[in-house]
Amino acid sequence: MSSAQQRLSQVSSHFGSGSQKGAAALTQKNPDDIVVTCALRTALTKGGKGGFKDTAAADLLTGVFKAVIQKSGIDPKYVEDVAVGSVLPPGGGATEFRAAALVAGFPETTAVKALNRQCSSGLQAVVDVANAIKSGMIEVGIGAGVESMTSQYGPGAVTEFSELLENHPESANCKVPMGVLSENMAKDRGISRASQDAFAASSYQKAVKAQKAGLFNEEIAPLEVKWTDPKTGEEKTITVKADDGIREGMTAESLGKIRPAFAKDGSIHAGNASQISDGAAAVLLMKRSTAERLGQKIIGKYVTASIVGVKPLLMGIGPWAAIPVALEKAGINKDEVDIFEINEAFASQCVWCVNELGLPAEKINPKGGAIAFGHPLGCTGARQVSTLLTELKRTDKKIGVTSMCVGTGMGMAAVWVAE
Repeated sequence: MSSAQQRLSQVSSHFGSGSQKGAAALTQKNPDDIVVTCALRTALTKGGKGGFKDTAAADLLTGVFKAVIQKSGIDPKYVEDVAVGSVLPPGGGATEFRAAALVAGFPETTAVKALNRQCSSGLQAVVDVANAIKSGMIEVGIGAGVESMTSQYGPGAVTEFSELLENHPESANCKVPMGVLSENMAKDRGISRASQDAFAASSYQKAVKAQKAGLFNEEIAPLEVKWTDPKTGEEKTITVKADDGIREGMTAESLGKIRPAFAKDGSIHAGNASQISDGAAAVLLMKRSTAERLGQKIIGKYVTASIVGVKPLLMGIGPWAAIPVALEKAGINKDEVDIFEINEAFASQCVWCVNELGLPAEKINPKGGAIAFGHPLGCTGARQVSTLLTELKRTDKKIGVTSMCVGTGMGMAAVWVAE
């Protein structure tokens, strides 16, 4: 049996077999649970012209670290390790992220690492910290993500391949640009432009509604930054407290008028793909017993995660491959999940994954997604945790899944329970 057939078998058998342990078991509370006591993000702002266009990634990280310390009330000395996911910074970000932690108030005893698993970097950082706690390596840690696409996104983000890599057909596919990949996938899987534009319009509309109702306020930490007015050149101090890429009045009809970006006869354009953005997010984790000992308020718990590989040219199908594996590990089925936060890298891949998995539209990104407010690459995986847990609490629901496709052909997913 080929790997693709094995994956199909795994998906179909899981989705048809029902729950192994069920939601009731998942929501039980145990001293060794890995819990979240604070999950915050900055606003997400438009790359090159938004509120954070003049703010370094490490400064965004410093701001969200300070906010987590303040909101949680954690004594920084208890935080033993910080993992930060980021895709674009020179040197992987290792030096400036350590510096950011020190500026934020963590003592020299708090260790810091940077990591890069493309679009799932923020989630991988959170999972790495959860696993370190579970293994007994540390007691308290922070998983975070950050990206300044204003300063670091562009052609130089992908290095030239050696002759060895170029001459291997599957290897060479790893550097095909994301837009081209998604255009090819849309054609290969028969995803119509109309369905993509309808999905994108819904994302904008949900985000507009959520922003007007103040539904993002609890998860966003306002940041005061320096900002230079591009018209006058005047430097100002502004407080950034709202996503600035959310646009009103977007409809499937208006999106249908936008010119394709990657092929004359293509279906993908600026309106149905994720926005280039700047932002940061951080998640504070520890065991339930530790949280109770330190007087930390528990807002949710981490259950499990999955990471899978798919063909590089079909990287968009990643959530379809990863979500069933995470559900299997958690012992639940798709019907027991209340909210799915699936990253909207492109409407094409999100539409296909949702349809193939048979997920109800009302459970997908209820406050909109990356099409509406942005996808700062390394930040998104950590950002989704704050968005998910906040919305589960608000709607008095319990179980959620975060997931995303990953550049070079991967998918990642994680299961969470709100408290």
